[in-house]
Amino acid sequence: MSSGKGPDATAPASPGEDPNPQVSSIRRVEAGEMTHIAQALKDAAAHAKNSPLFPHLDTPATGKPATGTPAVAPTPTKPVPKQAGKPSGRPAAKRVGGPRPPKAPKPAKPTKRPRPTTLAQDAINAKTGQVGITSTGAPALPPRANPAAKRMISRLLASDTPPTQAFNIVERLKGTPYANPKVNAAQDASARKTLEFALDLAETMFRYGAGALEVETSVIAVTAALGLSYTDVDITNQSIHLNFSPPEGESFSMLRVVRSWTNNFAGLAEVHRLVSDIVSGGVTRQQSVDRLREISRRPKPFPRWMIGSAAGAFAAFFVIFIGGSLPGAILAFVSSLAVGQIIKYAARWRVPEFFSIATASFVVTAIAVLFHALNAPMDAALVVAGGILLLLPSARFVSALQDAINGFPVTAAGRFFSAALTYAAILTGIMTALVGGELLGAPELDVRVIDTISYPGWLLAALVVAAVIMGAITEQSEPKLLLPTGGIALLGYLILLGIQALGVGDRAAPAVAATFVGLAGRWVAYKMGAPQLVLAAPAIVFLLPGLMIFRSMYGIVFDVDDMNSAIVQMFTAFTIMMAIAGGVVFGDTIARPLIGAEVLAERRNIRRR
Repeated sequence: MSSGKGPDATAPASPGEDPNPQVSSIRRVEAGEMTHIAQALKDAAAHAKNSPLFPHLDTPATGKPATGTPAVAPTPTKPVPKQAGKPSGRPAAKRVGGPRPPKAPKPAKPTKRPRPTTLAQDAINAKTGQVGITSTGAPALPPRANPAAKRMISRLLASDTPPTQAFNIVERLKGTPYANPKVNAAQDASARKTLEFALDLAETMFRYGAGALEVETSVIAVTAALGLSYTDVDITNQSIHLNFSPPEGESFSMLRVVRSWTNNFAGLAEVHRLVSDIVSGGVTRQQSVDRLREISRRPKPFPRWMIGSAAGAFAAFFVIFIGGSLPGAILAFVSSLAVGQIIKYAARWRVPEFFSIATASFVVTAIAVLFHALNAPMDAALVVAGGILLLLPSARFVSALQDAINGFPVTAAGRFFSAALTYAAILTGIMTALVGGELLGAPELDVRVIDTISYPGWLLAALVVAAVIMGAITEQSEPKLLLPTGGIALLGYLILLGIQALGVGDRAAPAVAATFVGLAGRWVAYKMGAPQLVLAAPAIVFLLPGLMIFRSMYGIVFDVDDMNSAIVQMFTAFTIMMAIAGGVVFGDTIARPLIGAEVLAERRNIRRR
């Protein structure tokens, strides 16, 4: 019998074998394998020899089996060969000598047992990963792979961002106040009703002046918190498309087009708080629907007469801020009241925005030219600059540039075109009034020399705060957000003065000040529970170059010899407006990671309680 200790024990090396150790090892393995085979044959023969015998049946004449006699196998007879061809179908003939005795059963075969392997075979199995039996009779398993090496190879072979792999849409919420939404387990399973609510929410935000990124993040956060994790959002200028496609279940695709806009920053702030409550997990879907309906039906915080008065006060404060006289401020107040009435009736009669803005700027310029012809103690250029400042689409420029930076090119293009069209309407109204005044014999204005009055610094700072608060009232902002908006504007004005004292040019200084306005606006908006646009858009109005716009337009109309410089000045004014909008967006981008991390930590602490 073999001891099973491998080839070295069963086949010792002979003195005359090959001196090569590898060849001699292979020969010893082959000799050991032959020894195992010979031993297996001997074991099988011994088992067959010692197997028990079976008794056979006796003849049918006695009917008794023979006891104690060994079973003798009958003499095999030569089988009769069958004839080739078709079978005859007749039964076989019976034998004359009686029934044929049954055959003795064959002896049972010995059970196979796994043959132990050699040490060399164990090494081969370990390297190749095969499972066998070791020399001791235990299963031979391959060695376990190193987990660290396996992870390293996986990182080398797998890409971090496969180009064909879809990412989770909730990842878009990183760095926003809606990061890490909490899914409410008690929500209704109706996906269609949830999508309808999300569309109503997006439409309301668009109507109140929110940007595309704000709308997208709000919709993603709300649908994720209400249990729809497979919702995709597509926003194109004034349309919102939602597609819900779960792995199992029915898919939905819904579209909504926004066809009307209104100034309602208070409603936008309320919608922002509603989304924050939904993301925190404290509001169900039906409660959200009821709250959104209540926000849409709630009246605006300020009546129309107060809006018109605030617009006139803004124009008057700004005229004094840029060096105008008190009569000029009163004239700007009156012209702004007239502008408010024109815009109100134009909206009631469904007049396109281009013609209403052009008419308003025409009235402001015509009133200034008329009083200049009457030799009133005021500067017409300053009156026009203060009157058209609220007509400039500052909030639209900010939203358009934000959409362009955040990956909404189509929406940004639409808003840029709309803002440029409003800008063109203002220029059209000014040019029409100037040409009409010249035809009627009005004296020519000298915009190159403007008599300004110097006021103390504290008064200018107070005028900035007062003018910005009046501008926030015209945008229907919440009463509790008026003072924070004025404080942000004061911060921007002080930074503007400091930057100008350092020698920075007039084009770069407003952009830097707008960056701080955007940063502070994001932080205060987070603390007050409002979107950043509600505070930043009114706070940058004092930075807009209203006087430069009027000067460039006047040069294009009347100074034909030096039209190139006027066009360059107009382009400069447009560039400054874009730089201010870009500064606001940049400040918002800087503050977002800090706000997002704070919101995430606060939400984690709430869930641990």
